[in-house]
Amino acid sequence: MPRWVGRTAVPYLYLAPAIALLVIFTYRPLVQAFELSTYSWNLLPSSPMKPVGTGNYERLLDLPAFRDSLWRTVVLIVGLIPFTVLLPAALALAGRRVSPRARTVYQAFIFTPFLVAPVAAAAVWRWLLHPGGGAVDQVLRSDRNWVYDTDTAQGVIIVITGWQLLGFAVLVVWAGLAGISPDYDEAARVDGASPGQIRRWITLPLLAPTLMFLILTTVLLTPTLTFPLIDSMTQGGPSQSTTNIYYLLWDYAFHSFDAGLSAAAGVLLFLGFGAVAGLLVWISERLSFHDD
Repeated sequence: MPRWVGRTAVPYLYLAPAIALLVIFTYRPLVQAFELSTYSWNLLPSSPMKPVGTGNYERLLDLPAFRDSLWRTVVLIVGLIPFTVLLPAALALAGRRVSPRARTVYQAFIFTPFLVAPVAAAAVWRWLLHPGGGAVDQVLRSDRNWVYDTDTAQGVIIVITGWQLLGFAVLVVWAGLAGISPDYDEAARVDGASPGQIRRWITLPLLAPTLMFLILTTVLLTPTLTFPLIDSMTQGGPSQSTTNIYYLLWDYAFHSFDAGLSAAAGVLLFLGFGAVAGLLVWISERLSFHDD
């Protein structure tokens, strides 16, 4: 075998384990989901899988529950943006004014909720939000059933999820701030810029790729991360007011036992969120290019 062939093959041998895992645990299930979406099957091994072509997609798009769950997912993502982008940026910028000795306590206090298991957080918040005797009702002097009221249930899920993700988002913003050279601030001060002008015209533009990354993670991950809270607190109710697209997908598969319909929802979800992710990555790269 020629020597150049060996030199060419060596890098691919190093990559082979990672590529194999990627194919086995990502691309193979993805292909199987596409295939399953063209069948009608109730998940029973003794029941035959009947090919239906695009029938599952047509049936899915005609279901009002599917369209409503998409809208609730959009509301969920928009509602979480203040907790994962705006408030973390404000807290991280404020943290720069904290003395070095107190900064560790400040950071630990903000990051701690992220370490709480979602199921444990759901149990604690159900106790806090218990109608009549809960701490929230006692503080607000109300007698509202926050978890099982269609007007507030979605808001409860958004607030609890945002409370948990806030620490992670602040940590990401701190990392972004650490990557900004202090020379920019010093040069601006020499030119007579105020602290507010430095934040507005220097720090935030340089932080834009980091904030765009947080928007991307909010869009792609938070609907999934809300699943334990929804399943533990509301089970998609009341009246499906907290059923987002991820929970609906699971409900079709394991409550309705309609694997084909669930797979079709998963495929559409993958394509839709893939397009959104591609757009956000393109915007992030453009922002990084302009910053350079």
